[in-house]
Amino acid sequence: MKHSMMLSAISGALLCFASATPVLAQTGAPAASESNAPGPAPHTADGHPDLSGVWWRGGDIGGRGFALGPRDGPKPISFSDLYQPWAAAHAKTLADKDDPTVHCLPTAFGTLNVSMFDVGAVGQIVQTPKMLIVLTETFHGFQIIPFDGRPHRDTVPPSYRGDAVGHWEGDTLVVDKTNFTPNTWLSAEGRVSFHSDALHVVERYRRVDAKTLEIEATVEDPKVLTKPWTVPKQTLTLAPFDQIMELACSDDDIQKVPDAPEPPKSSAKN
Repeated sequence: MKHSMMLSAISGALLCFASATPVLAQTGAPAASESNAPGPAPHTADGHPDLSGVWWRGGDIGGRGFALGPRDGPKPISFSDLYQPWAAAHAKTLADKDDPTVHCLPTAFGTLNVSMFDVGAVGQIVQTPKMLIVLTETFHGFQIIPFDGRPHRDTVPPSYRGDAVGHWEGDTLVVDKTNFTPNTWLSAEGRVSFHSDALHVVERYRRVDAKTLEIEATVEDPKVLTKPWTVPKQTLTLAPFDQIMELACSDDDIQKVPDAPEPPKSSAKN
């Protein structure tokens, strides 16, 4: 199987973070002085917080400033920890070779628990008066999130990243995602996390100040999970540049991505 990333700094089969993002192209800015506190969150003309910007965890993967997040305390519960018995048994039959990202398919959510990162560690938000445009560096993907009151579209086919609509609750943007294709994993890098077509994601975006964005999320899938998964809160910082890079993906493998599994009729929850 041949699998290559079309970026000179990266090669490999997307089986580790370092091969899924531009490692050396983007590095964190020097730490600011404690006295140089960030200012208040900017607002748009309509009064809503402006979520626009390039967001990361202080650096790109492998670069200065990158942090996975808090490591103290017990290991947080993951999506696959909540599998129903039939799903847990099926997960044991899967391995790195079954990861859909090996075939350049995006994740349904994100390996670092941030949906706009996908398999990488950098994402960009462009906010307009009616919608959010979320740009993902890996694999140069995007998602459009209207927040003008329109409902989910019922005339589009299922998609890798789902159909998204949003609404404001005070200074928090709540994003609801449905209509996912089941032929992806929630995560990547060989972390088995298949899901069904019943996947439902709710995210909450809040810009704390000029340089900080907090994201909370809940993931439901009644066909494969015993209960909803609460994603650990993610705290991102504003990057010192205003454009993400292109990270394309090339898949030379002709092997077909396996179809998503169907739960036993008796195990599916309505």
